[in-house]
Amino acid sequence: MSPHNDAPSLPGSFDDHFSSMILSDHPSMTLPDTLKLPYLQYADSMSDATLTDSDEETAIHPTRPLVPGLYVPTVAFFNKATEELDLATIARHAVRLAEAGVAGLTTQGSNGEAVHLSHRERKIVTSTTRKALDNAGFHDMPVIVGCGAQSTRETIELCREALLSGGDYALVLPPSYYRPLFKSESIIEFFNDVADESPIPILIYNYPGAVAGFDLDSDAIIRLSKHRNIVGCKLTCGNTGKLNRIAAATMASTPTEVGSGFMCLGGSCDFTLQTLLGGGSGTIGGLANIAPKACVKIINLYTAGNFKEAKKMQAVVARGDWAAIQGGIIGTKSALESYFGYGGYARKPLPRPTPEEVARYAQDFKELIALEKTL
Repeated sequence: MSPHNDAPSLPGSFDDHFSSMILSDHPSMTLPDTLKLPYLQYADSMSDATLTDSDEETAIHPTRPLVPGLYVPTVAFFNKATEELDLATIARHAVRLAEAGVAGLTTQGSNGEAVHLSHRERKIVTSTTRKALDNAGFHDMPVIVGCGAQSTRETIELCREALLSGGDYALVLPPSYYRPLFKSESIIEFFNDVADESPIPILIYNYPGAVAGFDLDSDAIIRLSKHRNIVGCKLTCGNTGKLNRIAAATMASTPTEVGSGFMCLGGSCDFTLQTLLGGGSGTIGGLANIAPKACVKIINLYTAGNFKEAKKMQAVVARGDWAAIQGGIIGTKSALESYFGYGGYARKPLPRPTPEEVARYAQDFKELIALEKTL
């Protein structure tokens, strides 16, 4: 779970459709039967491939529009013993979220431990997610793919890989490693260059905590929104005033108004209602990995005009999100393990929770899980 400014596995019980098996070239990786052939074909063609313009032109890529609502930055799951990707759990989790009524999924975010994955693993996670959604009948659900990197060149490469892996949109962080050397226009040029070359539309990801405190202001995002291939933003900065300014300037789409099509999204579930009241399009929030129905319900109540009930539910979600913000991906995975029988651990060097921490995380999410089970 990504913090924002107001706060500074062993799989569970799977049915036959998601039964695991061992891959010959990945002895510890588990894979559902329905994904075995597509994965092997994909791995053969993509493991060391150089992407070309013709690859992009021939990629099967149906248009899946973004709609206002809740998007979930999905968790990446690993075998507890080997840390290899647990594809069966990745697939099953994606379907669980889709069945809860979310608007779309996001792979390769902080909840997805993108910084712990190789390029090849990132492609596999996205293609597994796309295939799982298609197999379950969610053909129209869009997949946004985190594509942030420190160079313009690698960011564009990640966008191209996202397309070929089944992604519909790219979520792009600004680079920060050489930030002291940037000129005033460097970040504007970065996003324009990426948008010029990306084969899929991009969303700007403003998350100061992940980029050495670099915080894009509303003027910069409004300016960048004029690019034809920049279609939205995610604001994990938690600044609702900034969100309101961007939403108004771009005539962002909302659950009740079609607007321009630009998606102005909050970056955490604890200010979903505030986002909507400020003219935003919805939320990309990691808490929805644990309680997707509760997070969706806030948006549905708001859309129906039931603000009193939406406010009550937002309070419960905000308390749960505070637990997720404090525990990060370690706490999120621990809660999934405690309440749903899967989750496992984050990759090293992140530590595994102690028994005392597991108990505390379970207690911290107890109220939220109780609400989720009523929906």
